[in-house]
Amino acid sequence: MARGNVGVYKVFYKGQYDDFLVFVDDVATLKNWKKDRSIPLSQVVSGFKIFITHRQGAQGIHDGASKAMLENEFGTNKDDECIVKILEMGEIQETENQERNGVKNENMGPRVSH
Repeated sequence: MARGNVGVYKVFYKGQYDDFLVFVDDVATLKNWKKDRSIPLSQVVSGFKIFITHRQGAQGIHDGASKAMLENEFGTNKDDECIVKILEMGEIQETENQERNGVKNENMGPRVSH
């Protein structure tokens, strides 16, 4: 049975000082949230964590953004306010995790030589 093949959706914001990412659960929910702000933010984002990529675009290494970086870029260090700004001004990127096939447990049954 294949594992993986799950869509990964993120919003990429190219800031003045660094590049920021926020992962979202679903693109349709994000678009609905942009039209109707009564939808809770917790139903849109995968987690209240903002990542930076050290100016390497959306594919760079993802590190957690510090409060000082958020303050410099967005004028506030509150995660929820920064996430709203990233969701409003960022671009949506959709990728898919690669399928992973493999043995789940090599110690099972007749596969092991005795």
